[in-house]
Amino acid sequence: MADQHKVWTAALVVIGDEILSGRTEDRNISQVARWLNEQGIRLAEVRVVPDEEKAIVIAVNSLRTLYDYVFTTGGIGPTHDDITIDSIAEAFGVPVIVHPEARHVLEDYYKDRPGGLTESRLRMARAPAGAELIPNPSSGAPGVRMGNVYILAGVPNIAKAMLAALDGKLEGGKPMLSATVRAHAAESDVAELLREVQGEHPGVSIGSYPFYRDGGYGADFVVRSDDEELVERCAKALRRRLEKAKVEVSEAG
Repeated sequence: MADQHKVWTAALVVIGDEILSGRTEDRNISQVARWLNEQGIRLAEVRVVPDEEKAIVIAVNSLRTLYDYVFTTGGIGPTHDDITIDSIAEAFGVPVIVHPEARHVLEDYYKDRPGGLTESRLRMARAPAGAELIPNPSSGAPGVRMGNVYILAGVPNIAKAMLAALDGKLEGGKPMLSATVRAHAAESDVAELLREVQGEHPGVSIGSYPFYRDGGYGADFVVRSDDEELVERCAKALRRRLEKAKVEVSEAG
């Protein structure tokens, strides 16, 4: 049974020159974060690195000692610049092999497709020696698990399918819960009030996210905790204090 008192943490390494150049907008960070929270795991850090072995090795070796889990996205396709598998193998000090089970999966997937299992496609069966596979019901080519490192595809819908295959299989604690209170006032007008409310509710955090809308300033105050009762109690207290201070409060939407 999972230790409900331990805070389980994870890091995400987003791999890809196209992300750093701005040519491609990353969509995996938010979906990985949401999925991890459902598993009772906090996404504690995200690093974006280029398609360079040294950068990937440094990031993975650093993060896998700091957090319970590390996830990577990107760089496991069939082309020459897909070097994530080689980099993870280097990070663990093991060779790259053609995983027999992955080869079987790809042979079956491509048997009725033009060209069959070509050398390029076979690259997607490569894995660090000793690794396990992560099923991929979306496009055949599996993800890879090496120790506490989970190697996912960069294409968001494929990464999502791999995450779904991992549902309930990672050890975690309680998911983080939240409630949002929207205040139509500048942050600076209610900063002291916000600090006081958080101080009165140990075990909760309140994040402030300002906005400018319809000619006025406001902020969404997000109350977070893994204790549902504490979230509700703190959100109600915050709403009362804001209303007492003559601040307009509304539902976030």
